Amino acid sequence: MKQISGKELARIVERNGWRLLRVTGSHHIYGKSGSPVRLCVPIHGNRPIKTGLLRHLIKQAGISDSDI
Repeated sequence: MKQISGKELARIVERNGWRLLRVTGSHHIYGKSGSPVRLCVPIHGNRPIKTGLLRHLIKQAGISDSDI
């Protein structure tokens, strides 16, 4: 799995139907209608998201590895 930044993940999540609910500090909270899941994407400049967190967020969002 390639490393991506929080900004890139936020764009991917938005393309897949998630919308930005609020911003708390450097964390963007996304929600999707009909889903109780809330995604908390850390956006720290262009620093890459660590692999474990990236896998967790992708799994929660229902995004496949090929979409990244």
